[in-house]
Amino acid sequence: MNVMDEDKRKGRKPIPDHLKALLSEEQKAALVQLEGFGWELRFVRMPLFQPLIIALHNAATDKFGILEEDGHLDMGSDLKVRR
Repeated sequence: MNVMDEDKRKGRKPIPDHLKALLSEEQKAALVQLEGFGWELRFVRMPLFQPLIIALHNAATDKFGILEEDGHLDMGSDLKVRR
């Protein structure tokens, strides 16, 4: 099995119900603004002992970005996603 195909959630939902409570105030404000431009919360990665990785997707452009803790959308990261 390819490492990118392996599901590591082990029964957890891809987006936890309480996710927005985990976002910083800057992330919450940025998400509301970005949703107006077609971005949506796509998935969250929870690496051990590291900050959450909040991944957004824009369906119109098929681009992914990382919502940084300060609310900045980083589209230059090397984000690997399964298609």
